[in-house]
Amino acid sequence: MRDVAVRDDGIRLGQFLKLAGLADTGADARVLLDLGEVEVNGEPEARRGRQLRPGDVVQCGDETVRVSELG
Repeated sequence: MRDVAVRDDGIRLGQFLKLAGLADTGADARVLLDLGEVEVNGEPEARRGRQLRPGDVVQCGDETVRVSELG
């Protein structure tokens, strides 16, 4: 598992997928979510606007990424 730091208290899932390199564009993120490829904290997630907080864990395919605070 790797950590990806975010600037604010939270970030939307679609933005986080791009920041973490799991999706190249917002459209790619939407496809991953529509196909059921994304889990947040072990639960399937389909909402691109889902708000993530530090400590949340996102899994997409074989990659697992944790949201962490910047600094």
